[in-house]
Amino acid sequence: MAGDDLAETKKGSSKNSKNNNESKLKQKSPAEFFAENKNIAGFDNPGKSLYTTVRELVENALDSAESISELPEVEVTIEEIVKSKFNSMIGLIDRERVDTQLYDDYETEKAREKRLAKEARASEIQAKNLASGKKNKEPGVSKVLKARGEASYYKVTCKDNGKGMPHDDIPNMFGRVLSGTKYGLKQTRGKFGLGAKMALIWSKMSTGLPIEISSSMKSQNYVTFCRLDIDIHRNIPHIHLHEKKGNKEKWHGAEIQVVIEGNWTTYRSKILHYMRQMAVITPYAQFLFRFISETPEKNVTIKFTRRTDVMPPIPIETKHHPSSVDLLLIKRLITDTSKKTLLQFLQNEFVNINKTLATRLIGEMGPDFGPSMAVKSVTSQQMVRIHQLFRQAKFDDPSGDCLSPAGEYNLRLGIIKELHPDMVATYSGSAQVFEGHPFIVEAGVSLGGRDVKQGINIFRFANRIPLLFEQGADVVTRTALKRINWNSYKINQTQDKIGVFVSIVSTKIPFKGTGKEYIGDDISEIATAVKSAIQQCCIQLKSKIVKRLQAREQQERKRSLSRYIPDATGAVYEVLKQMTEEHTTKRKRYGEEDTVMLNKVSKHIITKETLKEKLAEHVEQVDYEMALEYATQSGVSEEPRENIYLQHLDPNKSNFIDLHSPNFVFRLML
Repeated sequence: MAGDDLAETKKGSSKNSKNNNESKLKQKSPAEFFAENKNIAGFDNPGKSLYTTVRELVENALDSAESISELPEVEVTIEEIVKSKFNSMIGLIDRERVDTQLYDDYETEKAREKRLAKEARASEIQAKNLASGKKNKEPGVSKVLKARGEASYYKVTCKDNGKGMPHDDIPNMFGRVLSGTKYGLKQTRGKFGLGAKMALIWSKMSTGLPIEISSSMKSQNYVTFCRLDIDIHRNIPHIHLHEKKGNKEKWHGAEIQVVIEGNWTTYRSKILHYMRQMAVITPYAQFLFRFISETPEKNVTIKFTRRTDVMPPIPIETKHHPSSVDLLLIKRLITDTSKKTLLQFLQNEFVNINKTLATRLIGEMGPDFGPSMAVKSVTSQQMVRIHQLFRQAKFDDPSGDCLSPAGEYNLRLGIIKELHPDMVATYSGSAQVFEGHPFIVEAGVSLGGRDVKQGINIFRFANRIPLLFEQGADVVTRTALKRINWNSYKINQTQDKIGVFVSIVSTKIPFKGTGKEYIGDDISEIATAVKSAIQQCCIQLKSKIVKRLQAREQQERKRSLSRYIPDATGAVYEVLKQMTEEHTTKRKRYGEEDTVMLNKVSKHIITKETLKEKLAEHVEQVDYEMALEYATQSGVSEEPRENIYLQHLDPNKSNFIDLHSPNFVFRLML
């Protein structure tokens, strides 16, 4: 019995130990979470990872240059790394296969015979068809077996002329997830605040190689070089090398280099499309893109030149609007505030709350609240009361002064520079609000152009970055395809080459989906603003199209009249000759005016050629008068416009003031 009890005790303790292990709480670091859910940040597969890495590095480079009002110069290089070179980089010796049947791409003898027999039959059929004159079908591409483990590697390098990074901050800026400088309430390009950190995590997962950063700030006479990777489980940087080098060239900016697994073949068009759209929305930047392959014929070099030196204003960090906050945010603001009283807190931590309104709000909160109440003493229940009042009270909408749209001038220049359209119209709406966040919608519509397909071509931008994926559910796509009556603007939706460009900037872009690649169609304020902006562009284009059609009709009318001038001249001249002959022989008498004209005919002052010239002048005059009459009736009073080209000036050597207009910038020299 004692033995049985002992066995039961051991069994019970073993079971309890197992349960304790199962119930033990485990914690994941932010880096570990994103490594396991990399698709959230756009790293779904090797091809998408290559695209997202390029995008993150380019957007960081633009932010860095714009933060110091420097015209951006960004160089992006993707270098293909073959397996043997990659193995040498990590110190691995190439090894020939020994057990070939072990590999996924192994082909059995039977399968090989079957494939060769099929290829032989296909060749025989093609030969027979050729002999009989029949047309051969396109030969199918033979399947090339590729091992699942065979990967493609690329070295991605991005260099800019931006602000650079402080020497001591670089390890944490790249090796610690969810640490950065873009977490305030302002318009930013980033979607998650991960930047190059996710590229480093992907590099760690796919190649195991560290990232290399070179950086220098304007005030530094040295260049920082740092080689590091990330401890994913602890979310801390693992530094391999961190040193200072000389900076004789006085360079400032950053150069980031990372080796990752990717797929250039499938995502080539997406990457190039991204670079082209980025050149559209930032015509003040200069981009140099290079793809370097082991096969020189596959090399790609594209330069997107700068078209203007006019940059949008830098986005300004703003305070929260009362209607946009939640309980957690109110608690954090109270914890972080340096203000002492509740009145000061409401006045200084939120927009559109002045002293008078703050006093009224406190009075509405109840007897437990007072203007001089210590803000740190606010309880959880009182926070709920503040939150409820914020949701119910009426506040003025926030202004859009904190936003930095591309501007009509830059949007128009970008479209013209990259697409070379026949016509283009742009529109920038006023600031509007959704859920307490200001937003501005800008739009451009173009007709014709280079590399533009027939039909509607949609280009979407959010906080001045291109959105290339999940286009079908986006508010811009649905509006352009379903809510715009293109025919009413004399635009053929299926035959014309239509470019629709819509840029939305806000302190909070309401992205949908885990990848944050599209803006939902369920926010009525944004949907209405997008439709209105596109319609305004269409109205401008309709005016231009009507004028072009009128000019074409005028030319056709003039051509038709001019076609009859020789016949009419000949007929009139024959009549005049006959009249002159009758007048000379005195068979018929004519009036004094007619006599003068007939004398000119007899003296060859009026000839067939002079009549022809006079008729041509008359056609010109009639055509002009008809056009002028139509223009007066239509209210068109503008003269033909000519292109004006301004010489580029060095802002460091000249003092000037820029006066901005939607279509041009007037530079006043001082």
